Amino acid sequence: MSVSFELQDELQALQDIANYDIPNEQDPNSNDPGPLLQQAVGAIAHSSQEITDPEIFDIFRSLLKHSDAVAGAYMSKMLDALLSAFGVQIDAAIRDSKEEDQRIVMAHKLPLEMYAFLVNWFVGAAEKVKAVGEEDAPPAPVKARRGRGGKAGTSRAAVKKAEQWTWIDQIPGTLELICKALKLKTHRIWVTSPERDAFITCLTRPAYHVAESDQYMKIQNIRMHVYKVICLAVKHHGHTLAAQINIMQSLQYYEHLSEPMAECLSILAKEFDHAQLGDEILREIAGKSFSAQDTKGPRAFSRFLVRFSEESPRSVLKQISLLIGHLDSESYPMRMAIVEVIGSLIRELATSEDMTNRTNGSNQAGKELDGLFELLLSRTLDLSSYVRSKVFATLSKMLDLPLRLPEQRLRITRAAVDTLEDKASTVRKAAVSILVKLILTHPYGDMYGGDLNLEKWEERYKTWKDKLEEMEGGIGKAVERDQNDKEEVKSNVEEEDVDEDEDAEMEDADANDDGDAPSDNPKPKKKRAARKSIVNVTAIVSEQEALAALETNEILAMGLRKKYCTEALDFVRTLEGGMTSLTQLLGSTNKAEVLESMEFFRVAFEYQLASAEKGIKRMLHLIWHKDNSSTSEDGKELKGVRSRLLECYRMLYFDPLPDMEPKQQVNRIAKNMIELTYEATLAELTSLEEMMRIMMEDGQIHYDVINKLWQVYSAPQALPRSQRRGAIIILGMLALSKRTIISEKVDTLLKIGLGPFGKADLTLARYTCLALQRLNGSAKKVKGSLLDKSLRMEMENPIFRKLQNTIEHPCRSKDWFGMAEQAINTIYALGEHPDELCNNLVKNLTRRAFARRQNPEEPPSEPDTETMEVDQEMEPPEPASHAPSSTHNSTQQSSTSEEKDLGDVFHLSQLLFVVGHVAIKHIVFLELVEREWKRQKDEKQLAEKLAVGGSPNRVNKETEELDQVAGNAEDEIGERIAAVRETELLYGEQSLLKLYGPLLVHVCGSPHKFKNRTLRAAATLSFSKFLCVSSQFCDQHHHLLFKILETSRDPNIRSNIVIALGDVAVSFSNIIDENSNELYKGLSDGDLVVKKNTLMVLTHLILNGMIKVKGQLGEMAKCLEDEEPRISDLAKLFFTELSTKDNAIYNNLPDVISHLSTGDHAVEEEIFKSTMRYIFSFIEKEKQAENIVEKLCQRFRLSEDPRQWRDIAFCLSLLPFKSERSVKKLIEGLQFYRDKLHEGGVFDRFSEILSKARSNKSANKPDTELNEFESILDEHRRQGEEDQALEKRVEGKKAAAKRKATRRSARKKVVEVEPEPISEAPATRDDDDMYV
Repeated sequence: MSVSFELQDELQALQDIANYDIPNEQDPNSNDPGPLLQQAVGAIAHSSQEITDPEIFDIFRSLLKHSDAVAGAYMSKMLDALLSAFGVQIDAAIRDSKEEDQRIVMAHKLPLEMYAFLVNWFVGAAEKVKAVGEEDAPPAPVKARRGRGGKAGTSRAAVKKAEQWTWIDQIPGTLELICKALKLKTHRIWVTSPERDAFITCLTRPAYHVAESDQYMKIQNIRMHVYKVICLAVKHHGHTLAAQINIMQSLQYYEHLSEPMAECLSILAKEFDHAQLGDEILREIAGKSFSAQDTKGPRAFSRFLVRFSEESPRSVLKQISLLIGHLDSESYPMRMAIVEVIGSLIRELATSEDMTNRTNGSNQAGKELDGLFELLLSRTLDLSSYVRSKVFATLSKMLDLPLRLPEQRLRITRAAVDTLEDKASTVRKAAVSILVKLILTHPYGDMYGGDLNLEKWEERYKTWKDKLEEMEGGIGKAVERDQNDKEEVKSNVEEEDVDEDEDAEMEDADANDDGDAPSDNPKPKKKRAARKSIVNVTAIVSEQEALAALETNEILAMGLRKKYCTEALDFVRTLEGGMTSLTQLLGSTNKAEVLESMEFFRVAFEYQLASAEKGIKRMLHLIWHKDNSSTSEDGKELKGVRSRLLECYRMLYFDPLPDMEPKQQVNRIAKNMIELTYEATLAELTSLEEMMRIMMEDGQIHYDVINKLWQVYSAPQALPRSQRRGAIIILGMLALSKRTIISEKVDTLLKIGLGPFGKADLTLARYTCLALQRLNGSAKKVKGSLLDKSLRMEMENPIFRKLQNTIEHPCRSKDWFGMAEQAINTIYALGEHPDELCNNLVKNLTRRAFARRQNPEEPPSEPDTETMEVDQEMEPPEPASHAPSSTHNSTQQSSTSEEKDLGDVFHLSQLLFVVGHVAIKHIVFLELVEREWKRQKDEKQLAEKLAVGGSPNRVNKETEELDQVAGNAEDEIGERIAAVRETELLYGEQSLLKLYGPLLVHVCGSPHKFKNRTLRAAATLSFSKFLCVSSQFCDQHHHLLFKILETSRDPNIRSNIVIALGDVAVSFSNIIDENSNELYKGLSDGDLVVKKNTLMVLTHLILNGMIKVKGQLGEMAKCLEDEEPRISDLAKLFFTELSTKDNAIYNNLPDVISHLSTGDHAVEEEIFKSTMRYIFSFIEKEKQAENIVEKLCQRFRLSEDPRQWRDIAFCLSLLPFKSERSVKKLIEGLQFYRDKLHEGGVFDRFSEILSKARSNKSANKPDTELNEFESILDEHRRQGEEDQALEKRVEGKKAAAKRKATRRSARKKVVEVEPEPISEAPATRDDDDMYV
């Protein structure tokens, strides 16, 4: 055999195939490879030793070298032959390895190496064939030489054949044979380590090569064979170091191998009992460092660590002290991986036998568990939101563990509640999600059923605490008694022992005298004596021990129960503490976060958390959410917010409960519906109304429930008022969708709501009126449409008679006003001629209000009812007989003291209220009349046109007619209706309302005469409504309304005026626009409601262009930093909406800065900064920023106050300075602010601007200009500081000179004055002598 083959050299040479030298090389491109392959295959099939023949070996090497020219079928045939011969050779080697003769064993070395070399080469060549077939189409025709024709059709067939060829089915067999080869006793065949390592490397390289293909590794069979090859090589052939290098490279360059390599190492540790390789790789990974910019590497290693910790947590636990270093890694994927690794370790420790069986090692395992939990919770403060979210996702998995871990649960709960204010929505969502999981899996349900009601848990805690204290106190007394008993017993026993000793001595002496055995007779004596004393002592002691043990066990049990309740209380209180933040999350703009918060409140409500009901009510407002479609986020389908809300409410209130009778189900659902109205605000009722309408439209409300609601409403027996009210509220809501619900029961409404029950409960009557309005239908008016689908009734209908009787029914309750408002609304909504009924109503109320009272002494007892109680308290005390004359004057007072023309103040309040509301409703009615006239005229003209023009031109005629209606008809009819409103309603000779305008002005303008609060409130409200009717009346009297707004002490009156001014502005914007300054004063009102209403009205008027902003926007800006969050939120909403208007904020920005920085309106500097920081966030256009820079620089010239300098400099620093033009404008304005740079804070702001400009500057442009500007600024600052110091010194010298001059003049005066006493002294003495 002349072949010379060194495996290591051949493997090295194989790295460069193009220059690989084959002595007997055959070129398949010139010769047909078929016969060559047949020759070689036949040779090794005859004998596997034939591979050592140089010619045979070179044939295989030639075909592999030129594999791109060999057809796939030949490649498959070659592989089958090689594997078959290799297998035979392996079997022979295994068989001969049992022989003692080393030469027999060594004879297999060369064939084995050759086969291993060829198989190794084939794996690379096979991939090459595959790659050519799929990706490199041009060389494919070379393989068509086999077809002899060389035609295009043959080439295409060859390409197709090459594309179809793959050795994927042969890979498992190949790897299986390699596994078989790895079972050889290599130490007998290869004596030296380098030779043996070369052979093992040659065998394992195909496995690594196959693993590099993502497609192959997806197949379970191939994947397991790859693992087996690596494991056998590591376990039996010292492949550890090479495997470590290969695995690390695989992780670095092949992302798909992260999880497979982790599985391989896990199998190596579990099935092959070789964990050292995994440990080494973990140590190497722990020593690596990853930068924040590296994305590929950290992801691969992180996936490997996570999978390995899941597959083999004990191996990772041993190296966790090293891996923890990656928690401080710059790369967040590595930090996320370590978080997940810690989670896997916690799961492993918690489910270990040490923890579950509570063995001796549980203490150590518990410490490890606490340490890992502490590590995990500390990462809730990580800089990356991805890591923080991953922490909560990992902790969520921990909650499914069988171990309770109460302390850790409490820590998780606190961390989650703290995270609810995180700036990242994904983290907040994860925190809410884990809170839901904590409630669902809480461990406090074993004893008390699982509710989490705070009051109940406090009662339970108090119960066990009292019992424990009582028992501990009893045991303390018992211990004292036991000690005394023991002392007595001990003394008795000692005395008996002395007697026994004496008796025993005497008996021993007698026994010795008699010669008997000394131990025979004394024993029974001793036993009897001992039975008398020792048995009693034992009984007492054992009984005490038993009782003590029993009581100790009871104390221990009670202590555990008390601890159980303490932990439950901590858990519940922590959850309750986060309810405010969770409620705010319902208003988030992130849909997933809102859905998670809704789920939390649903679960919390089911578990009876006290504050959950507030969240459930807040959820109601989400019914107005526009997004109702399902969207996909992170691969998950998300329901729409509105559909999820309906689902939550159905689950909580409307879905039938199992094991309940149908009748009980109906009662329960009706009861739940009614309870939803209890203590509900107007906003909540509006949202509930929309929800009920949607549910009724979808057919989710059964008619049995509606019938039950009618039963509750019409029940003849006495019911709680709120229950009957709730029933009619819900019925009115449902009627929005289906008016027959009300139309079929009108008689019931009149009998109950407008009958005795309604007169006794005016709120019930008010909601009954609302329900009656549903008869009109709920079709919304389309803007510009002349259609009117509303239902109108004859005025003889019993409904109107009942409504009039209800309004005129004598009453002293303030609830009357709300009822009367809705009753009038109902009249105008349903009646064909509501003005006729209201005419009679106003006249009747006028007669009652101005009727002469026969006995003026009696009525003072009437105002003492609930309606007038507050009013009398507000007035100065006077004698009862004169109270009506001083406080309840109606309109006139006579000069006579005997007889006065008095009226009832409440009757007058009712009259004025009705008059005002009729006036405002009549305006709306006139609009309906105008629309009806236009519709009738439109129909008439359209009919005439169609009659003339015929049907073919119908569409055109309709279009022309609409244009005509919009033009002539609207002008004519609109002007007529406007004239009626302007001149006839309040000034017409036949107008009833004309009489009440002057009366309202008189009452509102004479607060010293009309002091009753109810009267003043009703009069002011009606006066406001009158202002909306006629521009003439408004122009004459609107100053009075502003005067009342300024002087009234009643916040309700001020609040109503603010809202009314908004309505007046809509009607007559020019009048209010001239006096808008008065309206802005409401923003500084001390009452929260007045301030909020003012802000809302101004927001509406400004955004809709009703009034112009004339520099008062600064007052709105002040609200941004209001202490009340509702005010600040409304102000932020206003500025956000204002920013959508063209340049609105930009145009008013100088006025806002002036308003907040100088003058009486100026705010504190810190408030100014935070306000400006928010407003400047809306300046996004670079052109605007440039102009603002110029304007602000010029302001420096006009300002002398250092506070203004600091404010202007701060505003300049808020601009982005993205363009060079902005910086240029700033430099050009240097002359205006160079003498202000010495002021503290001004220069610092310019330094901030410079750093911002540098960061935004293009990288290819030099900093020369900015550096020069910085040096100029620095120079002027220094010069300014020197000038200031000089100025201070000069002022100091002036002050010193002034003081010196003052002292000098003082001394001169003293010198001039001193001689006088000397010259006058004798005279003084003479005088004194004279007096003497």
